[in-house]
Amino acid sequence: MSSPEVLGQFIPLHYHYDMLRDNYRMTSFQQAIAATVQPGMTVVDLGGGTGVLSYFAAMQGAHVYYVERNPELVEVAKRFLTMNKVSDRVTIVHEDAAQFVPPVPVDVVTCEMLHVGLVREKQTLVIEQFKQNYVQAHGTKLPRFIPEASLLAIQPVMQAYEFAGFHAPVPLFQPPVATVDGTTELGLPAIYSTIVYDEAYPRSVDWKGVLTMQSAGTLNGWRVVTKNVLAVLVEEQSEICWHNQYLVVPIAQPLEVNVGDRIEVALNYEFCTELSHIWDGISQRVCPNSLTKRLAA
Repeated sequence: MSSPEVLGQFIPLHYHYDMLRDNYRMTSFQQAIAATVQPGMTVVDLGGGTGVLSYFAAMQGAHVYYVERNPELVEVAKRFLTMNKVSDRVTIVHEDAAQFVPPVPVDVVTCEMLHVGLVREKQTLVIEQFKQNYVQAHGTKLPRFIPEASLLAIQPVMQAYEFAGFHAPVPLFQPPVATVDGTTELGLPAIYSTIVYDEAYPRSVDWKGVLTMQSAGTLNGWRVVTKNVLAVLVEEQSEICWHNQYLVVPIAQPLEVNVGDRIEVALNYEFCTELSHIWDGISQRVCPNSLTKRLAA
């Protein structure tokens, strides 16, 4: 299977259908679009999938260009948008979202090709290419993007890897909530990358930071957190956010840590690549001053 199909837009249909059942995702995007899109606006929905974001925008009175490369999804979206009585406000475009250039200037662009750590799907590549094409066609004033930004963070955790008595330290997806059974937070999350979609941004992560342990335990996993700021509400001084699922990555050699220990973490991986590149790109070591402090105690 070719790279474009593996890493991007040819996700199995059932995956798209299952996303419709994620109430947190659905209501977050619905609220962000309602707060951003006004009647008479023109919206582009890049990688439109089942058409749900196009539907939200059309219900706000916008004209929408739904753009999708997967022919099966194009047919699904046509059917769903007709069922929901908004097909007269949505132009279906069967095209690679990275190559699409709207025929007129637009007000808002939605793009939900988001995965934890910004790998696996093509969010950053598609928006980067869209901006280049758009500026050439319509000038330097960019539309507003939903999401507006993605914040990527890493957090030290003690993770249970026991499955009916079977010990298997494997990468684990988790619901994006503060407390998860089997996971103990050993420190606060540290942001390692901030992507603002209407600005220039990197194609990869090359970060090193020091995390201080807030609790004692066995550091045997790193939790990757992806917070997407869908819309910034300036007047309300608030924001509408949606988190991807958390990802816990096991550590090959667990570390016993005490409160105050400092762990140096390095991350190096490219966006829009295989999911495994995240855990292949994480390394850690105990800072020398932590060892000195422990010996002195």
